[in-house]
Amino acid sequence: MSTPEPGLFAGNVAFYERYRLSYPDRLVRRVAALAGLQPGDSVLDLGTGTGMLAIPFARLGCSVTALDPEPAMLAAAQASAAAAGASVAFGQAASQDLTPDMGPFRLVVIGRAFHWMDGAATLAMLDRIVQPGGGVALFHDAHPPVAENRWFKILYDVARKFGRNEGEHGKERSGGHRRYEPFLFASAFTQLEWLSVTIRQPLTTEDIIGRAFSMSTCAPDRLGARQDEFAETLRAALRDVSPDGTFTEVAELVALLARRPHETDDQTNMLGD
Repeated sequence: MSTPEPGLFAGNVAFYERYRLSYPDRLVRRVAALAGLQPGDSVLDLGTGTGMLAIPFARLGCSVTALDPEPAMLAAAQASAAAAGASVAFGQAASQDLTPDMGPFRLVVIGRAFHWMDGAATLAMLDRIVQPGGGVALFHDAHPPVAENRWFKILYDVARKFGRNEGEHGKERSGGHRRYEPFLFASAFTQLEWLSVTIRQPLTTEDIIGRAFSMSTCAPDRLGARQDEFAETLRAALRDVSPDGTFTEVAELVALLARRPHETDDQTNMLGD
């Protein structure tokens, strides 16, 4: 698995920023509390995207470094951080650019990006730059197979018809979220704890189309001249199940905190939920 080349996400940054699920503050605070973070602790957000993790951790008083290989994503993240009054050190780099002299970091967070990385190599390097007592937190979202999420299957069915990438990344994602445990159990970070928050919110047809365009496999740049055809095909399929264009999304926002064995999590901290 290789990190995407700069430019792959350039065409869908605006859609990603507007339509992708953000991580609830209460989930970030629970991760911070469990990790024993103190104000001033160093946090690395690897694959920061539009800063959906970097900014809330900075708001908790952490010293955040945020890296991403995509310049357009970094520009959006910098603008969001400035608007939020959050101090974040941004840099253009991918997981393979990490070096042993970086950090040390108390916590490394990765949101919806681990599947792009060489998992074993990334975790091996993180073992060298995460300080004793620190850890790695992997974030993602999932959609339970409830009736309200019927739009989710429609989105992916239409995306497949329009030629989703059937390479390594496409195969892994087509069956749902790839499990982290095999990589973590082969790394130094084998003490695992899951945290999650489930949300329920309204969506419109246009929200779902925007979500689709936020995906690398359905980015406008990738669809090219078929962008309008894709949007109309998806719109028609959604109309069949909801003529008025209203839907409900049930989503689980998940974090897996991984630490080295025998590390205590009962440190005194001020970042409790």
